[in-house]
Amino acid sequence: MTEPPRSRRAEYAAATRTAIIEAARLLFARHGYFATKVEDIAVEARVAPATVYAVTGGKQGLIRTLVDLWSQAPIVAQTLSRQETLTDPDEILRDVAAVTRSMRETYGDIMRLMLSTAPHNPEVADGLRVATKRYRDAIEAVAARLGDIGGLRAGMTRAEATDILWFYFGYSGYFTLLDDNGWTYEQSERWLVAQATAALR
Repeated sequence: MTEPPRSRRAEYAAATRTAIIEAARLLFARHGYFATKVEDIAVEARVAPATVYAVTGGKQGLIRTLVDLWSQAPIVAQTLSRQETLTDPDEILRDVAAVTRSMRETYGDIMRLMLSTAPHNPEVADGLRVATKRYRDAIEAVAARLGDIGGLRAGMTRAEATDILWFYFGYSGYFTLLDDNGWTYEQSERWLVAQATAALR
């Protein structure tokens, strides 16, 4: 069954919302959450400030939208679904590293924004908690799959495996290697797979 075509008004509303979100994301990454004003977002998106509030709920609403954009990206569900069909632990870990890398390349600006702003703003902190719960749940699902196929060291619990996976594939792994060490994504991905494999197996 095909969906009925959207009206011109609906298409315009969707385009306006997208323009506002993209403008906010750009300006938040460039200037930070606090230095970016709704008026700046409006200028970048070529809309009135009132439209930013009406369409997205202002800066707080935009933060929630960006959290959902990142933490509910289709690639997450697709990855977990695919991993249910995999039976090779090494393949699963390579897949996790590749998807985590892809998420960093696509949404790293949002992650950095949330991590740097959360300590200073309760609304952003709430958004980060939601995103982290989703992220951690996905990591736990990987740990469970590894346990189901015998991909964990004897005696290792799911909770321990989740903690180890989070250490390597949570927020800090790629950011430390990329930002602090100046490694490439390819170097980082290879190293994280090797270290996680050694720690889990």
